[in-house]
Amino acid sequence: MNKKKYALISVFDKKNLFSICKTLTHYNIGIISTGLTAKNIKSIGFNCKTISNLTKFPEILDGRVKTLHPKIHASLLYDRINKKHASVFNKLNFPIIDFVIINLYPFEKITKSSSNQNSYIDMIDIGGPTILRSAAKNFNSITAISDPKDYSDFIKNIKRNNGITSIDFRKKMAQKVFLKTSKYDFLIS
Repeated sequence: MNKKKYALISVFDKKNLFSICKTLTHYNIGIISTGLTAKNIKSIGFNCKTISNLTKFPEILDGRVKTLHPKIHASLLYDRINKKHASVFNKLNFPIIDFVIINLYPFEKITKSSSNQNSYIDMIDIGGPTILRSAAKNFNSITAISDPKDYSDFIKNIKRNNGITSIDFRKKMAQKVFLKTSKYDFLIS
């Protein structure tokens, strides 16, 4: 089955999204996004499906719950060459996500600039690291970009490989994701 491929984009830092969206659109890769990122993508002239429309579950609790959904993680985690996985996934009738572009809330920066716990508690990102780790775990099929500094390398790699990324690039990005997301495993005192 040759289903259209999608990129899931949910970013705190919305700079430089135009070049990412332009590249994805050039290769007929659909864009899926969350609330504010989706609005931004649409405002710069690109089509975008929202997570809530696809999952049929609205963002709740002031946006604290938006990407924690089994259909999203099934799309990210199913082994593309495992027939049983493909059979289960196809029954979900959900887009295939092959690219994840997420940059996390600036928790570390906020905690350094404020000692008020209430001012930074919402900067503790739950969905972002979870999505990134799911995507990175399946790096054989999925590209996970966690840092805007990697956008230009991503664009070069996808152009060089005619709409996909190389396994070496995906593996390198996965390693960055695991380093970045494990860095914030901590306790708040």
